[in-house]
Amino acid sequence: MLEEIKPNDEKSRDETSWDSTLRPKNLSEYIGQNSMKEALAITIAAAKKRGEPIEHVLLHGGAGLGKTTLAHIIAREMGGNFRITSGPAIERAGDLAAIVTNLEEGDILFIDEIHRINKNIEEVLYPAMEEFVLDIIVGKGPSAKTLRLNLPRFTLIGATTKLSQMSSPLRDRFGSVFRLEYYEPSEIAEIIKRSARILSLTVADDAVETIAARARRTPRVANRILKRVRDFGEVKNKRKLARNDCIEALALLDIDERGLERIDRKILETIITTFGGGPVGLNALAAAVGEEMETIEDIHEPFLLQIGFLERTPRGRAATEAAYEHVKIKNNSQAQKKLVI
Repeated sequence: MLEEIKPNDEKSRDETSWDSTLRPKNLSEYIGQNSMKEALAITIAAAKKRGEPIEHVLLHGGAGLGKTTLAHIIAREMGGNFRITSGPAIERAGDLAAIVTNLEEGDILFIDEIHRINKNIEEVLYPAMEEFVLDIIVGKGPSAKTLRLNLPRFTLIGATTKLSQMSSPLRDRFGSVFRLEYYEPSEIAEIIKRSARILSLTVADDAVETIAARARRTPRVANRILKRVRDFGEVKNKRKLARNDCIEALALLDIDERGLERIDRKILETIITTFGGGPVGLNALAAAVGEEMETIEDIHEPFLLQIGFLERTPRGRAATEAAYEHVKIKNNSQAQKKLVI
């Protein structure tokens, strides 16, 4: 699947097009990732001064940190059409050929989850990235011939959450490689304030801090929580969202004060109660929790590791003392609520 977005295209301001409303449009609006942003600004300015497309860019980091947003910004700053696809969507060499032969000079081709591209497709991609040519094999056996098609100079932007799963030859063909780090709470708070203004929401400062503290240091999570709190305020006819409104809405969403959701707590509780605190293998943990291994490893585990609730050992995952304390507090809190009821 290939989606094309031309420069300055705008989508309707509704729930389905939050990307065009909440996403920053240029680097000056982009909050956080300061060192990376400065380096990227220099790369863009230099390319524009030379009158050339920007070199191929690889963005890597956790889910929801803004890789797609940065790709949009690069396309807008460079003035090229933005075409987007994903690694799993490119199943055959012909799929890639159909995409690159329809590019125009200066276009930006964004491939999300680029680490999932088939290795055979990579072989076709290499000359397209290096020499801007496409080699097509016509026929089979001894009579097979190779046709070489010239391509316009385009920029490939790849995004991945698993840099280690990319082959070295593919990684080495990117002129710029940027890592996106998790955001500081103060940066998340600024993102929430900006999103609230765009959504025409009035949110108290302490309410912003409450959301930021539970947003897992991730802009995508912060914006998702903000919109759910907005729904709560609309139903309750709240003109200004206060801290207590956020706490009540977050309780309904089952997001605790550390940003843990129900499945996060279930993972910790399973390690502690079923496996004696660990270590436990990922396969056994996934079976006990009733969740896929990839979901635990890619979505839940990084945050639990980051806040010090989980450890990776040679023998598997283990809960930390902080995890024991958090689970104990939550269980005691739930028990007290049941007694009150």
